[in-house]
Amino acid sequence: MNAHVHKAAEVLATAARTGVPCPPVRDLFAQGDIDAAYEVQRLHTERRLAAGHRLAGRKIGLTSPAVQRQLGVDQPDFGALFSDMALGHDGTVPAGRLLQPKVEAEIALILGADLPGPACSVADVRAATAFLAPALEIVDSRIAGWDISIVDTVADNASSGLFVLGDTREALGDVEPADVEMRLHRSTELVSQGTGRDCLGDPLNAAAWLAATLARRGEPLRAGDIVLTGALGPMVAASPGDVFTARISGLGTVRAGFATGGNAS
Repeated sequence: MNAHVHKAAEVLATAARTGVPCPPVRDLFAQGDIDAAYEVQRLHTERRLAAGHRLAGRKIGLTSPAVQRQLGVDQPDFGALFSDMALGHDGTVPAGRLLQPKVEAEIALILGADLPGPACSVADVRAATAFLAPALEIVDSRIAGWDISIVDTVADNASSGLFVLGDTREALGDVEPADVEMRLHRSTELVSQGTGRDCLGDPLNAAAWLAATLARRGEPLRAGDIVLTGALGPMVAASPGDVFTARISGLGTVRAGFATGGNAS
């Protein structure tokens, strides 16, 4: 692992620890060096595990073709979810917990079986999924002003922050993820909407991509893992006092608020 990987990891860790966003880290690497960015992310994950944190699953990002074009990539990315990133349904994000949060609504898969290797298919994902749940991902960036490239967001654990699962659980046979409709409200204002097809054509496509990609890296998805499959609509910036409610057809409702005072979190 080269010195630039360690440097980027330290810059991002300092921003997280101090609450002061940092400049982009992309200039530490060759242009578009996603492999190096994943090494930064891997180092972050290893350090958190060594500190006693528990891996809860994975999140998928960049599932929107428009966002992929914006960042000059042709595939999604992923990050790690840790158990201390989970916020209870209808919970409140403490002031100062995040630097510059944004909210997006997603479908979460809870796996009931391990997923196979690099040839993992949508059919494999269907067979391994125990339940679906409505979810909010509260993304965050340690990079000042969200001035990110693909290298920055991957290195920054795919701009992860917190996540919220709704209280309902539905079997995959009862809900077709590609067909769901999502509406996200800030208080009573509709601020984002979309469908399951806005996530790589089908959230199960995103999950199959993730499973195959992780298997090639020697980090396969296992029974019990939570998989956030990607945004069903545009993400929305959050401010203190905001309350967000997402309704996903067939899955129910998930809600989270942001405490007043301190930073926008």
